[in-house]
Formats: sequence, C-alpha cells, structure tokens
Amino acid sequence: MRVRFTICALMACFCLAATASAQQDSVKADPKHYTVLSENDQVRIVKVHYGPHEKSVMHTHPNLVAVYLTDLKGKFTFPDGKTQELTGKAGDAQYIPAVAHLPENTSDSAFDLILVELKGHPAKAAMKSDMKSDMK
Repeated sequence: MRVRFTICALMACFCLAATASAQQDSVKADPKHYTVLSENDQVRIVKVHYGPHEKSVMHTHPNLVAVYLTDLKGKFTFPDGKTQELTGKAGDAQYIPAVAHLPENTSDSAFDLILVELKGHPAKAAMKSDMKSDMK
C-alpha cells in the first residue's frame, strides 16, 4: 500500500512540474533568447533574438504586439503537441493573444523582434478641458 501511494505521489509531482514549466514566463524560462528592455505597470517590452535553427523551451506570453525587426521563418509547438508554421517580414507588426508555446527558428538566418506584452487593463487617460474641445 505504501509503495503504491509513493508511486502515485511521484507521478503527481512529475505531472505538476510539467504543467508548471508550461506556464513559465518567457524571460525566466529562456533568458538566452528573451531580454527585458523596459517595463512598467502597463507593458513589458522584450527583445527577442534567435540564431539559425535555435529552439526555445515551452513558455507563456500574455496578450502582446509583436514587431518584426528582421524577416523570420519558424515554427510554434503548443502544449497539446500541435504545431504552426510562422513567417514574418521586417517591419510587420501583429497582435497575438496570450499563448503558451515552444518557438523554433527553422531558417538558416537569425531573427529579431520586439514584443510589447500587455498588462492588466488599459489606463484611463486624464484629459485637460482644453483637449476635450479639440476632440469634438
């Protein structure tokens, strides 16, 4: 009975560890590829660099805007094992909803991008009375 309980407890620990690693922040999970450039209570700006054929680890991002600094060709692997090919052109930008994934550069060239990760709710801007009349 004790052996069975110990085995079940160990299996539960392994499953929880796998789930926790899939929920890990990109910068903490993979500091080789992700660097924080700036952060405040509304956004975190992250520089991303992958060399040719480099692969990351499973990690998460909140809702974000990606700005491609170079052309890129890669692949995302999701926690359920499904994959998605991706391409981007230098200068492109796109909104990406919160995601857990494992990115991989599938090309012979390095790529760079900026992620603007969105935090919480948008701030309510205070408007001066003279600005209100300009907006009518």
